[in-house]
Amino acid sequence: MRPFVFVNIAMSADGKISTKERRQVRISGNEDYLRVDRIKAESDAIMVGIGTVLADNPSLTVKSPELRAERKAAGKDENPIRIVVDGGGRTPPDADILHKGGGKRIVAVSEKAPQNAVANLRQYAGVVVGGEEAVDLRGLLEELHRQGVRRLMVEGGGTLIWTLFEQGLVDELQAFVGNIVIGGKDAPTPADGAGFLREEDFPRLRLIEAVRLDDGLLVRWEVERT
Repeated sequence: MRPFVFVNIAMSADGKISTKERRQVRISGNEDYLRVDRIKAESDAIMVGIGTVLADNPSLTVKSPELRAERKAAGKDENPIRIVVDGGGRTPPDADILHKGGGKRIVAVSEKAPQNAVANLRQYAGVVVGGEEAVDLRGLLEELHRQGVRRLMVEGGGTLIWTLFEQGLVDELQAFVGNIVIGGKDAPTPADGAGFLREEDFPRLRLIEAVRLDDGLLVRWEVERT
């Protein structure tokens, strides 16, 4: 058993999520920020890869005091469980995700992660070890389900998102398409990684809805199962 997994991303009109220097840019507007805060508050956990932590240093907290109060009134922590997929144990001990806001943190590492790094991380987060060279994502999701996670939000980056798709672990994709063009053949996209070589391996999506939001478009797809 595993949680329901949905990916939430914001990308430019040409399909980029940041500049080629991996510098964060504002793609969506206030309406989408409020939407993201709401779906974050409605999730049991939110997950990112180590690349996102190193590039953006996100806290992944729920920003709205009202939404945090709703979670606490329901007997939950004010923030969902925050998870870093970090095969090499490279999460900085002072990363915002480990310190800002109340709630539980988990860092998932592989067996190759240095023991001293893992010991340091255990001071601030629960550590899940699985996979020889890279994190065993299927095993991680099964462990999260055992810990009560039923709805998991994934916010990036492109390598983690592609790997989840490649392993058939994504149920829904939510994408805000903004009204800017970033360009650059080396600029990251929502699903980087190795990429699929055969058309028959491409995940197929079924459109749920497409609605105008801010000056862009919010599109939701369900991943079809074969």
